[in-house]
Amino acid sequence: MPENTDEEPGGKKMKQSAVQDVYQRPLQDLRISIMDKCNFRCSYCMPAEIFGDDYAFLPEHELLTFDEIERTARQFVKLGVKKIRLTGGEPLLRKNVPELVERLSHIKQIEDIALTTNGVYLVKQAESLKAAGLDRVNISLDALDEEIFQQMNGRRVKPQIVLNGIEAAIEAGLGVKVNMVVKKDVNDNQVEKLADYCRKLGVTLRCIEFMDVGQTNGWDFSQVVPKKELLKKFEAVAPVEAMEKNYFGEVASRYRYAGSDTEFGIISSVSDTFCGSCTRARISADGKLFTCLFAESGHDLKEILRTGATDKDIEDVICGIWKNRTDRYSEERTEETVKNRKKIEMSYIGG
Repeated sequence: MPENTDEEPGGKKMKQSAVQDVYQRPLQDLRISIMDKCNFRCSYCMPAEIFGDDYAFLPEHELLTFDEIERTARQFVKLGVKKIRLTGGEPLLRKNVPELVERLSHIKQIEDIALTTNGVYLVKQAESLKAAGLDRVNISLDALDEEIFQQMNGRRVKPQIVLNGIEAAIEAGLGVKVNMVVKKDVNDNQVEKLADYCRKLGVTLRCIEFMDVGQTNGWDFSQVVPKKELLKKFEAVAPVEAMEKNYFGEVASRYRYAGSDTEFGIISSVSDTFCGSCTRARISADGKLFTCLFAESGHDLKEILRTGATDKDIEDVICGIWKNRTDRYSEERTEETVKNRKKIEMSYIGG
C-alpha cells in the first residue's frame, strides 16, 4: 500500500477494521493534544500555584510534528477511528493549526474533526479553521460573572473575550458547544445564567462534573455538583425533555428544551460512569498514547515514529495496546484510588 494514502492501488477505498479492547469496546475516537501550554490557569486543570511562570513546558522539538500527527492519525483510522479532536493545553497557541486541520481533513474515513479551546483566539482564527475543514469547536466557559470567571481561569481574562470567540465561531459556520466545569460553591450559581445564554443563542451547553483528573487540582467528592442537581438548574430555566444518545460511546446525557431543537448535556463521570462504552484514545503533545483520561502512564509512540518504524509497525503497536486495554477507572473509583493513583495531568493529556 502506498504510504500516506487512504486508498489501495487502483483507487479502492480501504476497509476499516474494528479493533476492540478486552471489554469489546471499539476504537472510534482519537483526541490529540498538540500543545501542552495554555494562556489560562484554570483551577481544575492547570492551577497557577503549580504551573507558575517558571514552569518547564515541553520544548518544541519534543512535540509531535504535523507530519507525525498526520501519519499517526492515518494508522488509527485503519483501526476504526472516525472522529478526531485536537486538544491541549490551548491548541491554538500552536502555530499554523489550520494547516494541520487541512491535512487531517484529507483522510477520507474521518467523519468529524473538532477542536477544544478556551476561545480567546477564535476571533482571529475561526474562519481559517472552518475553511481548512474543521467541523466543530468546544469552547470552555465556566461563568458569565466576571469575578467568578476570572477566579476560575486564573488569568483575569474577562468572559466577553470568550463570548466574542463563540460569536466568531458561529459566524464562521462552525458547530459550537460550550463546556462548563462546575465546582460546588464556586461557579454552580452560574449554571442557570449560562444555560439561558446558550438557549437564546441556540448552542449546546454541556455541564461537566468536576473530575479527579491529575494530581494538582485539589479534587474531592464534596466539590462535585452531581447530575441530578445540575438537571434541576436547567429545569429552572425552561421545561426540558430527555433525548436518546446519538452514538455508542457518547459521554453526555442529552436533553433539549421542550418545544425547541436547542440541546444541553451533562457529563457525569463521578455520579454516573461511562467506562462501559468508552471508545476514546488520547495522544499527548509529546506523542504518548493513553487509553484512559485517568491513566497513570502512556505508551511512547514518538520513539517508534522517530526510529524508522513502518506504517504497519505503528498500526500493529496501536492495535496491540488497544486489544489489551482494561481501563475502568470511573467504575472502580474510591476515596482510596483517588488519593493513591498517580494520574496524568489533564493539561498534558488533553480533556
